[in-house]
Amino acid sequence: MSDRERWLLPDGVDEVLPPRARALEDLRRTLLDIFERWGYSLVIPPIVEYLDSLLSGIGEDLDLQTFKLIDQVSGRLMGIPADITPQIARIDAYAQAAEGPRRFCYVGPVVHTLPDKFAGSRNPLQIGAELYNHSGIEGDAEVISLLLEVLTAAGIKGVTLELGHMGLFHAICENAEFDEGFETRVLEMLLMKNATGLEEFLADSHVFFEVKQHLLALLELNGSEKVLANARATLKGAPSLVDQALDDIECLVSLIRDRIDVADVHIDLAELRGYRYHTGIMFAAYTPSMGRAIAWGGRYNNISKLSDFPRSATGFSTDLKVIASLSPEKVATQVRVLAPSGNDPELVQAVNDYRNAGYTVIQELPGQCGGAVELGCEKQLAKADGNWQLKNLKK
Repeated sequence: MSDRERWLLPDGVDEVLPPRARALEDLRRTLLDIFERWGYSLVIPPIVEYLDSLLSGIGEDLDLQTFKLIDQVSGRLMGIPADITPQIARIDAYAQAAEGPRRFCYVGPVVHTLPDKFAGSRNPLQIGAELYNHSGIEGDAEVISLLLEVLTAAGIKGVTLELGHMGLFHAICENAEFDEGFETRVLEMLLMKNATGLEEFLADSHVFFEVKQHLLALLELNGSEKVLANARATLKGAPSLVDQALDDIECLVSLIRDRIDVADVHIDLAELRGYRYHTGIMFAAYTPSMGRAIAWGGRYNNISKLSDFPRSATGFSTDLKVIASLSPEKVATQVRVLAPSGNDPELVQAVNDYRNAGYTVIQELPGQCGGAVELGCEKQLAKADGNWQLKNLKK
């Protein structure tokens, strides 16, 4: 193996180098400040957990995406999180249980066994927010409004918000008494927009004509808010929970438009991408500069498995590295200063003073090769009239 091959990173795994790393960190701080202003408290989950904890409840869907290893201390199987959301659910259920709504935010690395929806990356830097113990549509409106503010703060323009509702699909399937395997197959064909395949599959399975028509109709029910009126007519006769889901979407759109300026809202009743733990409103954000969703989220009201009391939840997440790549590049505001080497007390004091004043001061080391240009310095610290002063470097 050559030295070059020895230092190659695995496929789908990347690192962040200067100056992009600085831009990424600046954006992280900006977004965490926004979360704090909305009342979302920062939590930092561990990078590894016991697997039975990590995949319990809403984490079951992540089994194939989770790297697994043996704990050398206990001998138990552990996992590296592929999604932070289940960890936040555990924190809410056990460490921070409360009667009222609880708000958490987080940012941290996750690892996927295979490239998935984080723009193909296997090591996203996931950032997001979760709202627990509030089942009303106002909670969904809050987290979506927060997401849109985050994208605006990142300088991302032309965002399209896409809305769906997993509860609508589940209601049709449960009323028809589909088992889990059959429901999963139907969902797969809906996601592939495979009308012919879905029709043939339902026909071979002797599904009632009305149920078949309702499921096929989902593929056509997409567009602006006007699609909701078409959905009510087309899905007439469906379970009452279907009407409730349509009411939820209609109310949600109204609440969002009252809270934040969102130019483009798209509704797609067959776009149900997400984990099986989602139970209600689902959403994703798109931008013309990327052909896939840049953020996503939804409601998951089945996390009572994690504790002895029910906890409803809704939230969103995204890959901070993707958001940073879509943000306009910003010129660093810090002035870089080159200082000579040495431990002269006056020089040391001057270096510290300029650093405290907001300058980036790089002090030369003895025998250092390369000068101000290589270090990106605009000024130098030089002694004049007995004092250390800033001077412009000659170009």
